[in-house]
Amino acid sequence: MPRVVRSTVIDAPVAEVWRILRDFNSHRDWHPAVADSVIEDGQAPDSVGAVRRFRLTGGAVLREQLLSLSDRDFTLSYCILDAPLPLFGYVAHIRLKPVTDGNRTFWTWTSDFDCPPEREAEMVRLVAEGVYEAGFAGMAKALRRGRGPLPNPPPLRGGGDGGTLSRNAGEGWGGGMCDAIVARAYGPPDVLQWTRVAVPPPGPGEVTVRHTAIGVNFIDVYCRTGYFRLLQPPGVPGMEGVGVIDSIGPGVTGLSPGDRVGYACAPVGAYAERRTMPAELLVSLPDDIDDETAAATLLKGMTAEFLLHRVHPLAAGETAVVHAAAGGVGVLLCQWAGALGATVIGVVGSEAKARIARAQGCAHVVLTTDDVPGRVLELTGGRGADVVYDAVGRDSLARDLAMLAPCGHIVSYGQAGGHLEPLDVASLAERSARLSRPNFGHYAGTPAQVRLSSQRLFDALRRGLVRPFVGARFPLREAAQAHRRLEDRASVGATILFP
Repeated sequence: MPRVVRSTVIDAPVAEVWRILRDFNSHRDWHPAVADSVIEDGQAPDSVGAVRRFRLTGGAVLREQLLSLSDRDFTLSYCILDAPLPLFGYVAHIRLKPVTDGNRTFWTWTSDFDCPPEREAEMVRLVAEGVYEAGFAGMAKALRRGRGPLPNPPPLRGGGDGGTLSRNAGEGWGGGMCDAIVARAYGPPDVLQWTRVAVPPPGPGEVTVRHTAIGVNFIDVYCRTGYFRLLQPPGVPGMEGVGVIDSIGPGVTGLSPGDRVGYACAPVGAYAERRTMPAELLVSLPDDIDDETAAATLLKGMTAEFLLHRVHPLAAGETAVVHAAAGGVGVLLCQWAGALGATVIGVVGSEAKARIARAQGCAHVVLTTDDVPGRVLELTGGRGADVVYDAVGRDSLARDLAMLAPCGHIVSYGQAGGHLEPLDVASLAERSARLSRPNFGHYAGTPAQVRLSSQRLFDALRRGLVRPFVGARFPLREAAQAHRRLEDRASVGATILFP
């Protein structure tokens, strides 16, 4: 019975090579002899028993079945079911091992089979050279050029290199492949592409989450354009997601597969059907907070929480101006500020948005086409506002100063209208004004901060102090359209993507 053994060293980390090989349908993207391939019966390409039917570049069609797969040992085995070749009882094994020198991969590919004795030399040469050695070269070429099932696969565990692929005994595996939105480069919404990506299994302290709803936020636009470098292309954007835990890694306590969870924090990676991430960043969702409410309010509500309670602790009787009052964060700011006893003056860009702002708790609404500082001074009897919450940016700071009460506070937390123009700090003395420029990561960057903020948000939702307002829903694959609406100022309230 002939036995073929070939090996090579691939100039890439073992986790990166394994993420590709564990997809039993990936050979169509890296093996030069394979023209196209499909997994039969809609099975997952990493499920034991899956059958791939593929056509060679010469036209021949084969069927092979995945017999075993171990993420712990980086091994898989498969057999030939049908082939126009005299290869009988063909069973092959692939094993990867890390090469610590240079962070490379040692790949061994072996097989045993029967064939007619007179064709043994021919079949051994075909398998050794036409399948294994050609495959080694194809994989190396694909990795060098960024081709393969995922060009330069973005690691969905938050920027790592794949980490340790392991699990606890008896736990389900994360990992495999899923559909996601990938930003191929910095640029306009068109750089967002629907792509098949690898999902690494959860390592120590990690879980794999299957998303049910994903929040869209303006920080996602900043990441896509490169204004914030939280995303390195090609990569999956998104910082807010809600879903169900699929599987957990070693050392995770307090969470189990099937638990409902949400998050609103870096690292990016939410625009995907599934992702693997640190368990400590997740918030357990109460039974009385549904998935859509969580996706609509977690990041935006936590932003409103620290703006109203920690950056400027808003007091009853104060007057607050909220720019973009019909936007995702703006709506929650208006609702919560009004519930705290403040007089809220909303600033919006149209009459349609003005109606929304009034319904969300604004005592007064001013259009951006008006003399905004003049109207605010008029509405406050010439005193001005105690605090201005401004997510617009560009030239807005000078205008904010003109509508501020003495010893007032400008809270600049965004730049949706463009990069902030320089401000003469000396001008703040006109009102003895304070200027804050809070960063979300500094107020919701640790597990303790996230728990504090989210629990305060959940309490506000239960008490009716804030209410989710969803202005648009899109399938995940239409994320680019959601970004266009956000940048065109066409969106109101929260925007949600559904996988």
